[in-house]
Amino acid sequence: MNDELRENGGNKAIVVAVAANIFLTVFNLLVGFASGSSALISEGAHTFTDIVTTVAAYIGFKLSLKPADSEHPLGYGRAEAISGLFIVLFLVIIAWEILEKGFKQIYFHQAHPVTESLVVAMAFIGILVNFAVSTYLIRMGKKIQSPAIVADGQHQRTDIFSSVAILVGAVITNMGYPIFDPIISIVIGVLILKTAVKLFIANFNYIIGKVPSQDFILEIKNIALSIPQVHNPHDIKVDYMGNYAVVSLHVELDENLILRESHRIAHEVQDKILLEKPEVRYVIVHTCPLNSKYNHEQRMKS
Repeated sequence: MNDELRENGGNKAIVVAVAANIFLTVFNLLVGFASGSSALISEGAHTFTDIVTTVAAYIGFKLSLKPADSEHPLGYGRAEAISGLFIVLFLVIIAWEILEKGFKQIYFHQAHPVTESLVVAMAFIGILVNFAVSTYLIRMGKKIQSPAIVADGQHQRTDIFSSVAILVGAVITNMGYPIFDPIISIVIGVLILKTAVKLFIANFNYIIGKVPSQDFILEIKNIALSIPQVHNPHDIKVDYMGNYAVVSLHVELDENLILRESHRIAHEVQDKILLEKPEVRYVIVHTCPLNSKYNHEQRMKS
């Protein structure tokens, strides 16, 4: 997918996410204060963070579209993963605030009944909106190969569980158990923390260049072997930069081939990998003489 299509998809995602979360933030807070529901007020704070994290994801997404330059020869792909870590930090801060408030309400016996009908109505609206928006963001993020937008969609999806928890809590609270309102706030805080951990692991792996699946490595090997005169692809390395990958590999060729022919074959391997694996943006192919002792030692190390 070219950068223009990715940018258009990212622009649509940001508009949908921000508009939906402004709506949810305003009405969660209004209904929360009107009904006396601390869980709904906490959810309002949570949906406000969705606006901030969506903007952060979009900034990382836009930076990742910048072309490679002399100082960044492999591009700016990891900018998306860095923006993902910012989202994680923001989630942890908000989760801490919600958990602290919930535990204080329980400890100091500050729980009280809420206006059930208002809370239930808002919870239903929250479930519907969050399901629609999170599904759209995750699908769009995968379509345009944007880990930042996928991460933002996964973050948005936690709000579905939050809204369900608020719905159940409101009913139980008005059955004579007001303690459930701050308990639901604590549940929301834990869900936010869980999402933060998941996003941290995913984006941290992008930054440190975690090895992809062995299936991906095997696919690269098979593509190389499909080129005539190529033998024993080895030392295959794949480094994910965020929305694209950089591949390097060694291939063995007949040692009697002239330099020009070896060079042509190396470029043929490179071009075919780029053609068949659209997520790969750069390929480096190193040619080695067939069955040399040095090649054997290198394969043993790799």
